[in-house]
Amino acid sequence: MTEFLDLEAQDGVRMPWNVVPGTKQEASNCIVPVSAMYTPIKAFPNMPMLPYAPLRCRTCRAILNPFSIVDFAAKIWICPFCFQRNHFPPHYASISDDNLPAELFPQYTTIEYESSGETVSSVPSVFMFVLDTCVIEEEIAFLKSALSQAVDLLPDNSLVGLITYGTFVHVHELGFGQIPKTFVFKGSKDVSKDQLLEQMNFFLKKPKPPTGVIAGARDGLSTESISRFLLPKSECEFALNSVLEELQKDPWAVPADQRAPRCTGTALSIAASLLGACVPGSGARILAFVGGPSTEGPGAIVSKNLSEPIRSHKDLDKDSAPHFHKAVKFYEGLSKQLVHQGHVLDLFACALDQVGIAEIKVAVEKTGGLVVLAESFGHSVFKDSLKRVFSGEYDLGLASNGIFEINCSKDIKVQGVIGPCASLEKKGPLCSDTVIGQGNTSAWKMCGFDKATTLSLIFEIVKKETSDATVQSASNQFYFQFLTYYQNSSGQMRLRVTTLSRRWVAGPGSIQDLIAGFDQEAAAAVMARLVSFKMENEAEFDPIRWLDKSLIHLCSRFGDYQKDTPSSFSLSPRFSIFPQFIFHLRRSQFVQVFNNSPDETAYFRMILNRENVANSVVMIQPSLISYTFHSAPEPVLLDVAAIAADRILLLDAYFTVVIFHGATIAQWRKAGYHNQPEHQAFAQLLQAPRDDVDATIKERFPVPRLVICDQHGSQARFLLAKLNPSATYNTESPLPGGDIIFTDDVSFEVFLDHLQRLTVQ
Repeated sequence: MTEFLDLEAQDGVRMPWNVVPGTKQEASNCIVPVSAMYTPIKAFPNMPMLPYAPLRCRTCRAILNPFSIVDFAAKIWICPFCFQRNHFPPHYASISDDNLPAELFPQYTTIEYESSGETVSSVPSVFMFVLDTCVIEEEIAFLKSALSQAVDLLPDNSLVGLITYGTFVHVHELGFGQIPKTFVFKGSKDVSKDQLLEQMNFFLKKPKPPTGVIAGARDGLSTESISRFLLPKSECEFALNSVLEELQKDPWAVPADQRAPRCTGTALSIAASLLGACVPGSGARILAFVGGPSTEGPGAIVSKNLSEPIRSHKDLDKDSAPHFHKAVKFYEGLSKQLVHQGHVLDLFACALDQVGIAEIKVAVEKTGGLVVLAESFGHSVFKDSLKRVFSGEYDLGLASNGIFEINCSKDIKVQGVIGPCASLEKKGPLCSDTVIGQGNTSAWKMCGFDKATTLSLIFEIVKKETSDATVQSASNQFYFQFLTYYQNSSGQMRLRVTTLSRRWVAGPGSIQDLIAGFDQEAAAAVMARLVSFKMENEAEFDPIRWLDKSLIHLCSRFGDYQKDTPSSFSLSPRFSIFPQFIFHLRRSQFVQVFNNSPDETAYFRMILNRENVANSVVMIQPSLISYTFHSAPEPVLLDVAAIAADRILLLDAYFTVVIFHGATIAQWRKAGYHNQPEHQAFAQLLQAPRDDVDATIKERFPVPRLVICDQHGSQARFLLAKLNPSATYNTESPLPGGDIIFTDDVSFEVFLDHLQRLTVQ
């Protein structure tokens, strides 16, 4: 695996096939698609920053890179994508073999250009807080304290706005310092942008222009009318904090048999229109803090009557969720508006009930927003995650206004991208007819993203079979170039360019090469995104069957075996963990929606779709570490056999982290041995997993939920649900650890046994 990690450390790319199947037929035989997991603005300590504009090919607009062929005498370079001969401009006159510009250095396949003239630092970052007040007093208190902390962490020059909503939407005029002043809109009615501006007196002093689009201070609005609602933090901190202190639960009485009338959709729509009118094109974020289901106005997910339950997975499957499609359609419209404006929607959903993440998902995902799901505004998952958005320690590295483009060799087409972005509908010869994710384009808008955001790019090989061996040896490289234009957190415009080359193989004898270049972790991450995408977009799709068939085909193509003898089956080390990943993926929360609400499933998939390979693998197959007196902490198999009375187990399942004390350890802890000086070693054993957890939690967003539990305790279910059930209630001989899992699920051994039998047929 190390060579794949080295490639990632150089370019931020992991590909399932690092030696690419060379023809259409070969690629479809490989089951796992030719694809790349790419982290566009991964932080590289020694990446050069070039202070000049990039040099582009005049035909295909690709950028000069280390794979270009350079003729120093004639001052010409040949583009590896379209073979066009380009002349160097005069300021490259001094280049020679030993005087190369940085973009031609072989080790700088990823490089960044800083466009000198284009700093947009005059536009500070904008934060629009949208708060739900239909929650109990206790939750309001938690929310107030979390928000006042967040406001403290904001940069002084960032613009801040505030909207609170319940039955009605209140837009707070923070610029009116003398007394709190708000504009109130009816929650059940959608307000258009023009009505909004008219009713909020934007045209009192400066009349509305008769034509054209209203867009910020340049087009039709006066700066003073904008600064009534969006003020620099340094100027409105007092007004904002006094509004937050006075904030109360929504005053409208709610009958006992009804839900609170909550108009989340209207509030988000008003926030989007206000930002669209005042600061279009700037990196603005709407931070929505939602405490329950939306029941009023557009985007409602359930009626007010408590007799009607909130939709479940079963309702969605049977198409009996009356509000679902209407709400999704509303949020699709909102996402188009936000993408057009270049703004981001972040969602902090804190409630015991569902709040409608499944519907809002499209708007958050297409704008690249952050999402956090917790049980209460007082929960550490929410409070610590919110701090991470603004504080400098373990900075998320938020970027905005991104455009992502792909260029590749003519034998490759792009099927699409699965990840937090929106298609810019730039059609061209690069686009494949088969669309997966955001397809039919070679450019995507990324309104908001951070240094860990990872896109999954799916390609199609269109090269037909070639009988001509000479052609093969001449040019057996495929080239890819990824361009990311973006505004970094300090407001400068940057262009990141990554150029890759991968060898392709075809024909007999290519199997060993393909095996040597197979990255099973990247393949598992891509398959997880693919299966989630298909489950959401294809009717009657059976995920278990699809994963099983894929695995069987893959094993029968790349495994070693004699026909019809299962015992002869073996896989190369490059493939050996892949069946295990698929086994855990079949049991994961991405595929098994039983026992999860549609909101939770949407939440898990949104995070899977934005994380890198290492994190995705932890979500698919959690890591388990054992702590004992006898040995240093060591990884153990994710199996019920790992449980022992004198062990502490640390399970990292990405969304939850579990510290599990074996029965004996728990007894000693309850007896207080760790507080006695002669049992120093025991105190250290208890502390070791806590220290490791703190290190993990610091680097992760959203912050995972920490569960500390004992063997046979009720919370132990968090660990048991993830373990391979090698011992269940009907196993003959119980395990030495004494734990069994009450389940009818097949264990990994049985799964592997069936896989071998089916593969060799």
